[in-house]
Amino acid sequence: MRITLTVNGDRVEQDVPPNVLLVDLLRDTCDLTGAKVGCDTGQCGTCVVRLGDRSVKSCQMLAVQADGAEVTTVEGLSGDGELTPLQEALWEEHGAQCGFCVPGMVMSLTDLLEHDSAPDEQAIRAGIAGNLCRCTGYGAVVRAVQKAVKDKS
Repeated sequence: MRITLTVNGDRVEQDVPPNVLLVDLLRDTCDLTGAKVGCDTGQCGTCVVRLGDRSVKSCQMLAVQADGAEVTTVEGLSGDGELTPLQEALWEEHGAQCGFCVPGMVMSLTDLLEHDSAPDEQAIRAGIAGNLCRCTGYGAVVRAVQKAVKDKS
């Protein structure tokens, strides 16, 4: 099936079998490896990307379902290749250790901050409830989001 989508601002036209997952299209065809395949069941959140104005778990979505859509991956968050303020805060607050979950967590938190410019701790934790991390214990992630919000104001 022929699909067309916009990925990080670039038009992508591709023939894909109907059973190809969006995460596999992004990783294997577009060479965008930020979204990870962690569990293949939608539980870990390492595959989170933006589809239009909402975050989705790309391991739970067929590529054909994204036909005509705009997709943003972690690689597309900053046009100049620099870290976003959120990513910078995660770095400074040690909110990323091994890094495997970080792209999905950044995408979920970016979505949260676009819908709530000053989330409290409870909202931050709810915003990353679908992202599993075995390294940080989430405290540093919460502090990083709070720092990014504070630095922005």
